[in-house]
Amino acid sequence: MQPAQQRRAYVPGAARTAAVLTALLATIGLSGCTSSASNAGLDDGKSGDSGAPVAAAPGKYRTLPEACGSVDSKTLRTLLPGADEDAEVYDGQATVTYDTDRRVGCRWKLETGSGTRYLTIDFERVVSYDPTVSDDDQAKDRYEKKAAAVHLPGASASPGTPSGSGSGSGSGSGSPSKSASKESSSASSGTSGISGNDVPRDGGSKDDGSSTEEPKSGTSGTDTSGTGPSGDADSEETAAPRRLDDLGDDAFLDDQLITTDSGIHRDVTVVFRSSNVIATIEYDQWSTDKTHIPSSEELQVNAEDLAQELTGRLNE
Repeated sequence: MQPAQQRRAYVPGAARTAAVLTALLATIGLSGCTSSASNAGLDDGKSGDSGAPVAAAPGKYRTLPEACGSVDSKTLRTLLPGADEDAEVYDGQATVTYDTDRRVGCRWKLETGSGTRYLTIDFERVVSYDPTVSDDDQAKDRYEKKAAAVHLPGASASPGTPSGSGSGSGSGSGSPSKSASKESSSASSGTSGISGNDVPRDGGSKDDGSSTEEPKSGTSGTDTSGTGPSGDADSEETAAPRRLDDLGDDAFLDDQLITTDSGIHRDVTVVFRSSNVIATIEYDQWSTDKTHIPSSEELQVNAEDLAQELTGRLNE
C-alpha cells in the first residue's frame, strides 16, 4: 500500500509544477508581445506626420535704414537742383512713425523761381502674424494691392480679381487720380502717419481739406494727349503705369500729369519690393506756369536712379 500512496503524492506535485511553469511562460510571452506592440506604436508616431503646422520662414530684413540719411548728398542735389551746397533743405524732414523698425520715411521740399519740387521716400518692413504665411508673401500681397491701385497691367488687388477692377471709377482715364492712388496705398499698408497725402503742396493745402490738386472738370489726371503747350511729346505709353525690371523682386512706376486751378504738376511714383520691405518714392515737380510742363523723362530717370540706390542701402 505504501508505494501506491507515494505515487498519489507525487503525481499532483508534478502537475502543480507544470502548471506554474506554464503560467510563467505565458506571462513572459504576453509581456514580450505587449512590449513589442508598445514599441511599434512609438516608432509609428515618430515616422508619421504629427499634424502640427510648420512656421513660415521670416523675412530677410529685420531692421530699416535711417530714411533721411539713405540718400546720397550728390543724388539729392540732382533731384532737387538750385539750392546752395549746404542748404538745410537737403537735410530732409523725418516722417513720424510709431515703430522705426517697421516703418521710416523722409521728405524734402525745394522752392525755386521755376517751381517747387518734392521728394518723399518711405520704407515699410512687412511682418506676417500668420505662422503659415511668410513675411515675403505678405509683402508681395501688399505690393500687388498698391500696383492694382494705380491700374498697373496684370496687377490684382486680391487673388481671382481681374486686373484693375474694384478701384476705378470707370470714367474715361485708365488711371485714378494721384491722390486716390496714394489714399489706396496708405489704406493697404495698415500704418498711419506717413502717407504722401500729408505733404503740403503749392496751390492747394491738404491740411484744410480744400485741396485743388484734383484735375479740373473735363480733363484727365494724366496727360494722355502726348503733347502740351510747351511742345513736350511724352507718349501715353511712357507716362502710363508700367513694371520695372532689375529693381528688387518687384517694381513699378507711375507717372501722372495733373492740372489744377493754381498750376500744373507731374507726379512720378516708384514702388519696389525687396523681400519683406516695400519702398515708395514720390517725386513731384510743380509749376504755376501752365505752359511749362515738367519733363516726364527727367523725373522718371531721376526716380529710377534713386530706387536703385535705395536697394543698395537695404543690403548694407
